[in-house]
Amino acid sequence: MLVREVMSSPAITVRRTDPVRQAIRTLHDHGITAAPVTDDADRLVGVVSELDLLRGEFEPDPRASVQPAHQSAEPPPRRVMEVMTREAVTVTETTDVTKAIDLMVGKRIKSLPVVQGDRIVGMVSRRDLLAMLARPDEQLRQDVIAALHEHYPFGPSWDVTVRDGVAQLSGPPHQHADHIADLLARTVPGIIRVRHLR
Repeated sequence: MLVREVMSSPAITVRRTDPVRQAIRTLHDHGITAAPVTDDADRLVGVVSELDLLRGEFEPDPRASVQPAHQSAEPPPRRVMEVMTREAVTVTETTDVTKAIDLMVGKRIKSLPVVQGDRIVGMVSRRDLLAMLARPDEQLRQDVIAALHEHYPFGPSWDVTVRDGVAQLSGPPHQHADHIADLLARTVPGIIRVRHLR
């Protein structure tokens, strides 16, 4: 599965000069955990996450401790550029989803900007990936059947079942046709494995 098949597009972005509170509202209103940060020419200059935006926004509550609450002498950050992560980890539309997942796990991030050259074309998040895996088996089955009919109309006919995202194809054995059917079934977002039953 490719990133373009699961990403959210267009990406919700913020500008590096936006006030922190405006960026907080943007993430909250759109139900997202991070957003690409752009400059005045709409070029990607970083990413800002929920954690970045929480930095410096709260002070200790005096009710939580018998010790006097320490108050910071520094004012809270005012602009996104003060809190954003400047080194953005990105993927392209044709990046394999498994590579995107490896980046999220390895970098401990929840989402990745999707770029095409220097343009931001989308965002792929763990939530997007979970949404694909949450698709009902019957919907996946119909999508596999549609993919086989659309891209291999003169191929053999297969009985298709899907259970927990695993597609099972049964029909007369034919090595070449089975290989093509396997490839087509794997392009359906939400299909995690393909098996051939005899």
